[in-house]
Amino acid sequence: MRNGFTKSFLLAAAGLLLVSGSLWAHHGEGNSYDTAHMWTTWATVEEFDYINPHPAMKFSRTDKSGNVEHWVAEVDNNPSRLARVGWTKSRSLAALQPGTRVKLTVATAKVGGHLAYVRLIQNEKGEFICSEREEALPAVDLDGVPDGYQPDKPQESPKAEQ
Repeated sequence: MRNGFTKSFLLAAAGLLLVSGSLWAHHGEGNSYDTAHMWTTWATVEEFDYINPHPAMKFSRTDKSGNVEHWVAEVDNNPSRLARVGWTKSRSLAALQPGTRVKLTVATAKVGGHLAYVRLIQNEKGEFICSEREEALPAVDLDGVPDGYQPDKPQESPKAEQ
């Protein structure tokens, strides 16, 4: 009987180690992304997938030099939580169709590259999409332009403080 208990205990301990590792990896966006330095940018949705554990999206953005960057990102919140606040799969997919212009608040992956964690998505009317939030987060404009660089709109120069 003691041998059976030991075997069961070891299996349970191994299972807990496996589960705790995956839970840590999944909920450690602060470990993977630079959440201390959030930034905003205008982007065009290339693809949006309403999947677990987090929705995913591909987007492109144009920098001040006119270069187009293609990004891959995971989106804050999971589908279950989004559905509870009204962002069902069909509503989210309709709001984030390819070609849709959005303002994103993101944290860049610490490993570099064009990988990001999207904390907020706003449409051109300023409405929050796929979010529980109704207010912006503190973030800097990636290209130093108020409200992010928008290549198809005239840009205002940042006002000098007096």
